[in-house]
Amino acid sequence: MALRRRRIPLLLFLVLLVVLRQQNCVASGDGGGESAEFEIPRDGSVLELDESNFEAAVRAADYLFVDFYAPWCGHCKRLSPQLDEAAPVLAGLSTPIVVAKVNADKYRKLRSKYEVDGFPTLMFFDHGVPSEYTGSRNADLLVENLKKLVAPDVSVLESDSAIKGFVESAGISFPLFIGFGVDESFIAEYGAKYKKKAWFSTAKDFSEDMMVVYDFDKFPALVSVNPKYNEQSVFYGPFEGSFLEDFIRQSLLPLTVPVNRETLKLLKDDGRKVVLTILKDESDENSPRLIKVLRSAANANHDLVFGYVGVEQWLEFTETFDVKGSELPKIIVWDTKEEYEVVEGSERLEEGDYGSQVSRFLEGYREGRTVKKIVGRGSPTLLGLNAIYILILLVAILVALMYFSGQGEEEQRPRRTHED
Repeated sequence: MALRRRRIPLLLFLVLLVVLRQQNCVASGDGGGESAEFEIPRDGSVLELDESNFEAAVRAADYLFVDFYAPWCGHCKRLSPQLDEAAPVLAGLSTPIVVAKVNADKYRKLRSKYEVDGFPTLMFFDHGVPSEYTGSRNADLLVENLKKLVAPDVSVLESDSAIKGFVESAGISFPLFIGFGVDESFIAEYGAKYKKKAWFSTAKDFSEDMMVVYDFDKFPALVSVNPKYNEQSVFYGPFEGSFLEDFIRQSLLPLTVPVNRETLKLLKDDGRKVVLTILKDESDENSPRLIKVLRSAANANHDLVFGYVGVEQWLEFTETFDVKGSELPKIIVWDTKEEYEVVEGSERLEEGDYGSQVSRFLEGYREGRTVKKIVGRGSPTLLGLNAIYILILLVAILVALMYFSGQGEEEQRPRRTHED
């Protein structure tokens, strides 16, 4: 009887041990079992994930931003403090975004699964669906870009206060489109298509005060606001066909674009050719007057983008257009790829009546009085004139070496015969 009593506690102990072991296996993800639920910390810190908890974290967070890094990567080391700064801000949004990192150099299965072929690779998981992030890595701009990704494609605004709140929340990093009296169905497609580049909304109810603020006198009206460049324009329709998208696409950029590393990608994505004015210094006292003229020209030539860049601001970029200090300001038409065109007789802008000079340049361009050149080379030919001279010189040297080499052999032949 005593032996039986001892066996019952022993049996209970073994059953309890088996249960605990199974729970541990589930929690650790061993044995092919489903991983336990991942608990998102609330302090806004950057999570360090690995192969045992990554998929659970993806399931647990509606929006997860992941840095696939390598410990030896210099770019990754510079990015790390930016993520640390952005993480608590993103966690505190009304739609929280969790920031995490994975040592993809160590965890090769995750690296292979998500096709990480360089470091750092940044990915945004929207309810488990990944997409690569290629935007700014600066903490402030990172927050603005990611905040845009979790916003609705089109926000519906029911009052003046809602309109003001929408504009304030959007900030200044992206252009805004507000459809006053515009049916949501007209812009829903473009709200999704251009979600990464702009904010979209429709105002169903608004007062005359809003009509004054946004300078429109009838509706439906789609107002474009670019707060970063203090620009605003109005589109009254038609809201069907390509007219609406053309207005949206052209309004994504300001009338005159300061060309830098951030706007360069926008210019290339736009697809239009760029009337590019190269200045010595954007902060020079004459530059604002010229930029104002370019803005007026842009308003009348929507098929082109007008941009400007200073040699002092971006020397490496301007050097690819064969600029010389004595020729500045210089105006060209660039295809945003490998070619640019100069208009004969109108390449340089003299100080004075910039308006007439820009008009003559555009007239010459429209009439086809241009010379095409290759970006990075000063000649319209494939090799460039300087390269051709160098090539000719090298060929001449080679021919001379072959000639003298042959002469030496002729001199040596009789001597060898005599010696034999």
